[in-house]
Amino acid sequence: MNLQDTDFELFDVPTTFAQDRAALDARWKELQREAHPDRFAAQGASAQRVAMQWSVRINEAYQRLKSPIRRASYLCELNGSPIEAENNTAMPGDFLVQQMEWREALEDVADETGLDALRDEVDAGRARALSALDWLIDEKGDYPGAARQVRALMFIERFAEDIDAKAAQWGQ
Repeated sequence: MNLQDTDFELFDVPTTFAQDRAALDARWKELQREAHPDRFAAQGASAQRVAMQWSVRINEAYQRLKSPIRRASYLCELNGSPIEAENNTAMPGDFLVQQMEWREALEDVADETGLDALRDEVDAGRARALSALDWLIDEKGDYPGAARQVRALMFIERFAEDIDAKAAQWGQ
């Protein structure tokens, strides 16, 4: 293992958005077994510290690879299109309209049925955004376009949390 490897190289998986979650999970367990500090107890404190660094590196890579948003962000960054969500809010134009409509709908929702319908709509939007990321990254190699889509997906995730917060207020 090389600390400078990409997460994809470390996990020995293709450098693609589409990933097999079961394969990632299995590889994570395998890598953790290989790098577990207890395996290096006989080699002293220094070897255990290195093993601990490896364990941290493996966990960080796993967290990035298993999360679609983090994986897409990482792929965009590796390919010269960092997300920079703090400084860059550029998103697809049609999504901006959708965003405003969802915000208004959340303000206007009057009951649990309406909230559930909005949640279903947002879940469908999430599924479309993930599908678009797969197409933009794995099919087109359009990393600037994928970066815009990641920012949109980040909004969807935050908005889904807002829906959950409103549901919590209603005791749902």
